[in-house]
Amino acid sequence: MELKINSFGKLGSKEILLYTLRNSNGITAKVTNYGGIITSLVVPDKNGIEEDIVLGYNNFDEYLENDYYLGAIIGRFSNRIAKGKFNIEGTPYLLVTNNNDNHLHGGKKGFSQAIWKGNSIKSNDFVGVELSYLSKDMEEGYPGNLEVKVNYKLTNNNELKIEYLATTDKTTIVNLTQHSYFNLSGNLKSDILEHQLKINANYFLPINNNSIPLGYKKSVINTPFDFSEFTKIGNHINDVDEQLNFGSGYDHYFVLNKENRNLELAAVTFDEKSGRLMEVYTTKPGLQLYTGNFLEASIVDGKSIGFEKRSGFCLETQYPPDAPNQPDFLSSILLPENRYKETTIFKFSTKQNEAN
Repeated sequence: MELKINSFGKLGSKEILLYTLRNSNGITAKVTNYGGIITSLVVPDKNGIEEDIVLGYNNFDEYLENDYYLGAIIGRFSNRIAKGKFNIEGTPYLLVTNNNDNHLHGGKKGFSQAIWKGNSIKSNDFVGVELSYLSKDMEEGYPGNLEVKVNYKLTNNNELKIEYLATTDKTTIVNLTQHSYFNLSGNLKSDILEHQLKINANYFLPINNNSIPLGYKKSVINTPFDFSEFTKIGNHINDVDEQLNFGSGYDHYFVLNKENRNLELAAVTFDEKSGRLMEVYTTKPGLQLYTGNFLEASIVDGKSIGFEKRSGFCLETQYPPDAPNQPDFLSSILLPENRYKETTIFKFSTKQNEAN
């Protein structure tokens, strides 16, 4: 197993670092301390060919214009908060709004744009990087000084393990996630509509036309949101359906079939051509499926630059969107006497045949 640290660029006088983690099976993950971004994740296919399976840029400067949160850590609160408003213990708070009238992914300068302190970590079982960041009281409107740590660990079991830890000195809200766009085919210019996906969820959260949950869960049965068995992502993505119209495709939260905080299988996705299979395990109660509906390449000198629509999909493990304003949703409040502790694992393997 290998761990290397290189310069990735500079932001003002601060050097940005790139941590390269490689296991003994040909998997390589590259992580930068800018935004905690996974810039690259190389995984062998069924024939042993190593290819990148996440959308990312080749140089640091491109990440400064990253409007898509490619590969980043999201916080303090992932997803949306309606009108940027919420109350804690009777005290109203107003967050920065950056998605029409709503607050999205931590605000105008969320964790995805923070410079984290990085420390390499290593044992007999993994190589990794520990990222730490102090989000100061009222940053983007959030109360409390929040001390955050995110550990990326790459194991010889072909797991990329992400551990989230946070403490606060004042009651606040926390909902962290990872925003990598996956394309298991290894061809990052192709779409992901042929990927087969299975989500361990009987319910999803319907949204309004501003992508804010309506406050209740709905059964996936007889809807385009039924991924209870392996289903190609593209099978129903263009169906005539109000919810798909609101999200411009899939951009919805799935309530996982779990009643505790244990680490359990949440989703599996498979690309038949490459044979790559990815399992997602998490302690969190749900995940957001986003199918890259707003990715948009541009044409420069006759060449397509950037990433095409639906060339990647996200499985963002998290607490429900707008949870602080939804009394029937699981609470995302963190008290000073408690610790936020969550884990998500992306595990990779290959299969020769169709997923089952």
